[in-house]
Amino acid sequence: SSGINAEYGPIACIECGKRAILKRPKNRKELCKDCFYSVFEHEIHETIVKNNLFTKGETIAIGASGGKDSTVLAHIMKTLNDRHDYGLNLVLLSIDEGISGYRDDSLETVKRNQMQYSLPLTILSYQELYGWTMDAIVKEIGMKNNCTFCGVFRRQALDRGAAMLKCDKIVTGHNADDIAETVIMNILRGDIARLGRCTSISTGSEGMISRSKPFKYTYEKEIVMYAHFKKLDYFTTECIYSPNAYRGHARTFLKDLEKIRPRAILDIIKSGEDMAIKEEVKMPIQTTCKNCGYISSSELCKACIMLDGLNRGRPELSIGKNNKRKKILKMTAGKVNGVNGKSNEADSHINTVTQNIQEMF
Repeated sequence: SSGINAEYGPIACIECGKRAILKRPKNRKELCKDCFYSVFEHEIHETIVKNNLFTKGETIAIGASGGKDSTVLAHIMKTLNDRHDYGLNLVLLSIDEGISGYRDDSLETVKRNQMQYSLPLTILSYQELYGWTMDAIVKEIGMKNNCTFCGVFRRQALDRGAAMLKCDKIVTGHNADDIAETVIMNILRGDIARLGRCTSISTGSEGMISRSKPFKYTYEKEIVMYAHFKKLDYFTTECIYSPNAYRGHARTFLKDLEKIRPRAILDIIKSGEDMAIKEEVKMPIQTTCKNCGYISSSELCKACIMLDGLNRGRPELSIGKNNKRKKILKMTAGKVNGVNGKSNEADSHINTVTQNIQEMF
């Protein structure tokens, strides 16, 4: 919005009366630039305080990809930590999935962010952790289901990296749009277990590092506007493997809803929070993977199943329902300390990386 009405002239900021330069996507209120900064930052601070996301003295790993969400998250966490004396020790944690022409470029942005915000940065790669890159995985499995592999490996990689750095919590740049999309996806897939978790502002089981989403109620468009007006340094190229992602359909649907009713995003999140599951419905029980110790709802976690499928040259067995997983479990029965030589090599990588990082800090 230019802040000018063709019939009545300049539009006044609803907060201070100065000339407005934008209209908030969330509520259509006109604001000047300074008032937008103030309202945007204050709302995120209120979210953090109201939900008790952090405790003074904690070490917080900021998931940094170089994109708009994680760059604004790093800027906001640094700003609010200094302004409100949260007393947090902030570190940047990046995962290199091994996507040529995409992640290597975005990591250069993260390295600049490290210097801009004076925060320590650690980069862990799929190659180090799993013995595979996403380029190699896509070459093996094709363009279908690649986002499933990447998402599973990245979530575990963040947890492993945070554990190596002895962090208390992880914060990610998941925004309101992301969460609403996930609600829609889980409803369409009938995934009751994930539907119950996806709207939580903090997630984490006992013994695991919890994750927090300070941007839970923050619209993606407002994050883009904030980054634009603040002239933040972020990477804008879309992942070369994401055009076929299932999430894209939910995103298109959500954007159409937003045009009609801006509050639709928050309404969907609220609906996800309010959905109740009947007591007689059997839910998966959270346990730990017998192979790697990571959180899982079955004997082996999804990452170990996928890694085993890749290493055996049968990645298709790791995608789908429990009947395929049972085949994997039978194949891997009795295996200890790595599913084969390649994962043993990955375990060795993990120990080496852990030792190197601990020496750095």
